Amino acid sequence: MADQQETASVGRRARAGLSGLFAARWPLGGALAAIGLLVLLGRMGPLEGAAILTLAALAAMAGPAPDEPERPADASRSGALPAEVSMILSGLPDPVLVLNRRALVVAFNERARAVLGEVRVGEPVSFVLRAPEVLEAVRAAGTAPQTVLYVERAPVERWREACVAQVRLAPVGRPVTVVALRDLTEQRRSERMRGDFVANASHELRTPLASLLGFIETLQGPAKNDVQAREKFLDIMRTQANRMSRLIDDLLSLSRIELKAHVRPQTVVDLDELVRGVTDALSPLARERGVEIALSAEPTAVYGDRDELIRVAENLIENAIKYGQSGKRVDVAVKPGPDGGVLTVRDHGPGVSPEHLPRLTERFYRVDVGDSRDKGGTGLGLALVKHVVQRHGGKLSIESAPGEGATFAVLLRGAAPERSELRAAS
Repeated sequence: MADQQETASVGRRARAGLSGLFAARWPLGGALAAIGLLVLLGRMGPLEGAAILTLAALAAMAGPAPDEPERPADASRSGALPAEVSMILSGLPDPVLVLNRRALVVAFNERARAVLGEVRVGEPVSFVLRAPEVLEAVRAAGTAPQTVLYVERAPVERWREACVAQVRLAPVGRPVTVVALRDLTEQRRSERMRGDFVANASHELRTPLASLLGFIETLQGPAKNDVQAREKFLDIMRTQANRMSRLIDDLLSLSRIELKAHVRPQTVVDLDELVRGVTDALSPLARERGVEIALSAEPTAVYGDRDELIRVAENLIENAIKYGQSGKRVDVAVKPGPDGGVLTVRDHGPGVSPEHLPRLTERFYRVDVGDSRDKGGTGLGLALVKHVVQRHGGKLSIESAPGEGATFAVLLRGAAPERSELRAAS
């Protein structure tokens, strides 16, 4: 008797589980389509998708079978997608279009509208995307994803990658084509900058190296016994070797700063004392160039890496001394502000034309290549300043005009008064 009751109970539980699965067939089917879309777009691994779907099925079997709402008979023809799929689409960060067999848009997310402009359900995809490579991939779409790289030339050049694949929505059983777009413009720009950086670094190192090799050959040959020529050449070789050493030091410093780019320094530094020490150290160079340094420093505490901030002050003040005019003054000011501490360096040199200002902080960019090299510049000083300031969560501004000199201002995070006991030793 007990066995019969247990068998009946098992049967009821099995029927309830199957009933729950049947009642949840539309949500489960929608979830399957949504998970398939995420796997296709590389947003979820197949194992994770299978695990989530299994848990959803078990939950449907375990719970009571709800009353199933009546599904519109024309849902498969209306182009409407299951609510779960629409919800997933709206949460994706990249533009996504869903097309039917005739390449008409049946769904899209808000990101697609933001990137592609006006998108309407029912219009041909060719009205939305005017990239022949993508349209050809849509026509030839199969279950295996195709990746197409294309370039938009107007209004500005943008590189995009389109992933095109055909998927089947389980609840409805009809195939749709999914077009997911990814903006590669910044990635391409970074790759181009890296390529330019390697080429420029190689060129900057090759020039003094070629000079050294040339002088070595001369000293081993025609000038072997010429004492006067030897002394002259050795001085030039020392200058070139020092230039290579500075360049390598700057490259290593840039690399170290980039490795720590997302770590904000938390040590409290007395910016006024730091800048006073830098100006004292650069006074001999200023006297040699006939430049006067006028320092105005108010007590200012900021959060920062002391060594990196010394590098910022050195680069800005040394540049002002080198590129300002002899007999003129370099104004250096440190003062607290409402948003933090401010370091300002102003020279009274020839100034910089407006077209050069946006590029001054690029690596190896020089307004006057010959003049910069003659003065010992590596072309990395302002790039270092920019990266250090960014790591500190600060801002760098540059103002200049021909004949009016240049002003560099660095805004750094001000330190809280209660942290003053942690100030780094000057």
